[in-house]
Amino acid sequence: MQQKQIHLERITYDNVGKVLKLRVARDQKHFLGSNEQSLALAYATLADGDPVFPFAIYRGKTPVGFIMIDYDDDWTGYGRDAWLSSEDYKFYKGKPFYYIWRFMIDKRYQHRGYGRAALQLAIDFIRTFPCGEAEYCVLSYYMKNQVAREFYRAFGFTELNEPGYYEEGDEVSAVLKL
Repeated sequence: MQQKQIHLERITYDNVGKVLKLRVARDQKHFLGSNEQSLALAYATLADGDPVFPFAIYRGKTPVGFIMIDYDDDWTGYGRDAWLSSEDYKFYKGKPFYYIWRFMIDKRYQHRGYGRAALQLAIDFIRTFPCGEAEYCVLSYYMKNQVAREFYRAFGFTELNEPGYYEEGDEVSAVLKL
């Protein structure tokens, strides 16, 4: 099965150029930042001393996508408390979590199961707790992106907030209990 050939590799000098050439379909561009922007954010985050894990998604020797995982020890940083209702905020405040910050599969490789295999590998990586234990993995997607919504639900992610609660770009956040 082709999905077994899927693996994650850290972004390095040797593969960064290939990752920067990966693109989503035109109708998907408004759903996420570019890989250039994502890698710049990863560099800035690392320069600030905070952990982030940018990975190329490979099928064999061919890069087919990109995923970036972040770790934070408090839900209240960077306005993340805006994701939560006041009741949820009391529960999550001060708890560490992993965050799937970016995730994309190049338009040439979509609909082949690579995204599903890559997300499972990312979750497996997170469950090794490379930065410390955490109870949750969080991600966000645009409410209009029903494909993403159903994709993440199939992995067990549940929405944290009511649609429209988190107003930044009409995103909704979802959480997976690790």
